Amino acid sequence: MFTFSLTLIRHGETQYNRDKLLQGQGVDTPLSGTGLQQGQAAGHYLQDITFNTVFVSNLQRAVQTAELILRNSTHCSGTEMILEPLLRERSFGIVEGRPKESLKNMANAAGQSCRDYTPPGGETLDQVKTRFKKFLSVLYNKLLEAHDWSGQEAAATLKDGEAYSAPCGFASDGLEGVSVHVLAVSHGAYIRVAMKHLIEDLKCSVPKGAKMSQVFSPCPNTGITRFILTLERSDSGPVLSAAQCVFVNRQDHLQDLEAVE
Repeated sequence: MFTFSLTLIRHGETQYNRDKLLQGQGVDTPLSGTGLQQGQAAGHYLQDITFNTVFVSNLQRAVQTAELILRNSTHCSGTEMILEPLLRERSFGIVEGRPKESLKNMANAAGQSCRDYTPPGGETLDQVKTRFKKFLSVLYNKLLEAHDWSGQEAAATLKDGEAYSAPCGFASDGLEGVSVHVLAVSHGAYIRVAMKHLIEDLKCSVPKGAKMSQVFSPCPNTGITRFILTLERSDSGPVLSAAQCVFVNRQDHLQDLEAVE
């Protein structure tokens, strides 16, 4: 058995986010001034967590965010980022660079919800989910290669139905007894697909008292979500045996920024 934490973070704000324009994969914009502040604030919030492995979407808004987090870290300033195309945002095809209202109008015309609609040339939700499943496989094998699994973290393995309560908003919530920590910096639509796969398909437990409407709500810029995952060996490689979501879309680090704005 092998237990580790996975902290998922959406990139900081870009001007396209502020202007409600779709970016996807074809529009690769940098962080706005606010986005740079958000990334720095996230770094300060997470500064005392030693991330053993850092995966980052290779789009520049995610890379900039990860750089700011690592630069402000007490223990990870020299950690090498793994640029991972599997973490890129969902492709929105012909509507990239256009207002989100355009996607809504096209979805309405097709009789579908905006979140489920696939514009011409874009990725389906199943295609995005396939990318995330491939990322999990890459992650599991990376951990298998890098760490000794024999007797590791036996006390940290979650029991069926056990849920962490994280009322205080500490950056270390859920990490007691876990020594291996993974950071992944990605994008809003991608993270929502990842959440649905982990919770609906892989039966990951949700935080106590959380409503599904909250769990699957849009992730804000630099929103932080954390999972505690336990793997076990199998003939086909490492497989997930237990999963717990500690918190979803946390924004504690942004409170002072909002007050300034």
